[in-house]
Amino acid sequence: MSRSNIFILMITIPLTFFQLVRGKDCVCDLKNSDPAFPEHKLTKVETTAAHCIGTITSERMTELDRLVLGLQQRIKQLEDDVVMLEKEDDKNLYAAVSLRIIELEFAEIQDLLNKLNRTTSGYHQQGVQAAAQLEDMKNTMVELEKFDNMQVIKKDRENQRVKRDLEQCKNELKATLPPPTVPPRHCGLGQMVNVVGPRTYSLTVHSTYYPYGAWGRDAKPAPGDENKYWLVVLTSSNVYGYYVRQYSTLSTLLLGLGPKDTYISNSNPTTNTIQGPNMVMYANALYYNCYYTSSICQFNMTTRAISTVALPSDTGYNNKFPFGHLATSYSYTDMDLATDESGVYVIYATTSNFGNVVISKIETSSPPVLGQTWKTSLYKITATNTFMVCGVLYATRYLDKETEQIFYSYDTKTKEERFDLKINIKKMQTNIEFLNYDPRDHLLYAFSDAYIVTYELIFQ
Repeated sequence: MSRSNIFILMITIPLTFFQLVRGKDCVCDLKNSDPAFPEHKLTKVETTAAHCIGTITSERMTELDRLVLGLQQRIKQLEDDVVMLEKEDDKNLYAAVSLRIIELEFAEIQDLLNKLNRTTSGYHQQGVQAAAQLEDMKNTMVELEKFDNMQVIKKDRENQRVKRDLEQCKNELKATLPPPTVPPRHCGLGQMVNVVGPRTYSLTVHSTYYPYGAWGRDAKPAPGDENKYWLVVLTSSNVYGYYVRQYSTLSTLLLGLGPKDTYISNSNPTTNTIQGPNMVMYANALYYNCYYTSSICQFNMTTRAISTVALPSDTGYNNKFPFGHLATSYSYTDMDLATDESGVYVIYATTSNFGNVVISKIETSSPPVLGQTWKTSLYKITATNTFMVCGVLYATRYLDKETEQIFYSYDTKTKEERFDLKINIKKMQTNIEFLNYDPRDHLLYAFSDAYIVTYELIFQ
């Protein structure tokens, strides 16, 4: 046999060969003991993936919102025309032209309703089909990995993990380009450049039973309450809560000693109880999304009085624009509450802003009122959380089970947006359902799959 033939035998193991001697010739019969690679299955996965990418576009995702917005506008126009028609009433006789206009508008509204029903049904079928295709592609790829005898895929994953660790180490040694922030004269801090920690990581007395909740400190405490911590666990369907638990210190919270419960209501859920994990404590009042409405509740911890402030009528709520990532969405996180050095904000999305994030300052009077509002171009459901620091909104996204990343900022002072931030947060659990900044200690407070966690913000 030649050297080339011998080399081929070495790199195609496992092979079986039979050597036959025919006169002066040496003949090798090679047989591959591995099954043939199912190339058609890989081609099918590639074709299905390309079809999904071509079918699920950002334009299609906003089509439903456009139809709803158009329907709302047509109904408003119809109401105005009916009012005008009433004014034209002359002894029970209406103008024929006005009646014809009303008739046409009814027909247009019916046409929009029909189209909306078809679109909704189409989206549902597309969602079911996409989920089935994704599961099928996942199973196929698991099957194809069995042909990876040299473990290329496994080694590639290990390499990617090492690269992420190296990148994180590099970021900690030399922070990435800092995002725009309010100059130090506005809040006394420099630019935020890094997130380190966790500093605190613990289960509560509820153990892992309730993955959704929130915790922290009063951002503007009354004298004598500076060391208090509050905790809210969503005990009903991981969505609803109806009482606030307070502890005198962080140690008593971690040990579950001496809690004081303040009830919003005797039943859960009901009017003005808590919906969703996003809430903050400010000046002895808890701010949160009121049950089954697009309003924000202000619950006075001393008097137990509840005041509300309504958000714009086209605000998404009840899981219309929740936070989340490809693997999951965070239930009933349509509205996020945040505190910084200047007070309380609510972060939400509206159909008129095409599902993009809107920031409104909440004036913490009683009752509260909406203050200045800013509209951004960040599509809300692409983020996992938001928080405010020195008048700057920051948004996070899911990278993997171990890393969350601050990728976006919006400066309410300069109205400057950035999508290129790369400040990583080391996670201890897969998901972070609640995230808020405390301007008193410059820590991020997180509720992560039933664990309470804190991270330290590093400023330049």
